Amino acid sequence: MKTFSSFLLLLPGLLGTLSQENLEGKAFVFPLASNLVFVKLKMDLQKPLTSFTVCERFQTDVVRPFVLFSYATKEDDNEFLLHTNKQNLLSVFMKHGIVNFDVSKAPASSSCKEHLCFTWESKTGLAGLWWNGQPLPRKILMKNLVVQGNTSIVLGQEQDSFGGQFDANQCFVGEMEDVYFWDRVLQPDEICRVWHNRLVPRPLIDWRELYYEIHGEVIVAPSSICACRIEKAWTPKRA
Repeated sequence: MKTFSSFLLLLPGLLGTLSQENLEGKAFVFPLASNLVFVKLKMDLQKPLTSFTVCERFQTDVVRPFVLFSYATKEDDNEFLLHTNKQNLLSVFMKHGIVNFDVSKAPASSSCKEHLCFTWESKTGLAGLWWNGQPLPRKILMKNLVVQGNTSIVLGQEQDSFGGQFDANQCFVGEMEDVYFWDRVLQPDEICRVWHNRLVPRPLIDWRELYYEIHGEVIVAPSSICACRIEKAWTPKRA
């Protein structure tokens, strides 16, 4: 009976609780490497997508592969996936296609956290990555195909099946915030606005009105920023 009671106490944490909240100025903190720790996002999308943009900000000291955004359907657990296979290499999986972006020459973040926006459109297959407000050379990915709706979206883990089958060796450890998703390719000036944390209308996933479920030990905390920036070398005055 004691074991069963303990299981009942643990069960709500495993199942998660749906919340709707304005998370501006806050972050999801993933403090532990575990296959039980993740955030599930709610997005009402019934129709397939012919274009989209996803943006987010993150900070980590993990050097092994980890996942930033996992978008799965019942037909394909890698319908869309942002994943770091190697340090300074961001891989984008979409159905059976993959493109890699070398971010080693991209501008460094001025706020301690990296910011990315990924864009894709079916008509041309153009896939673009903006890193800390600057575009990298575009690639071609899954031209003339669509990304299905009725999705399961997870932060912090890679879905190897619809909504589950996680691997702790691929989990994200660190902080994540400012997650947005639009059903269109944002224009360059709009991406700059997102980078500066300004509003761009009608996102399907809106950090300022986020529907989410926390599973495991994920903490919602005030966003950490670089409070101290050295503008020039400081030399102590002589007595």
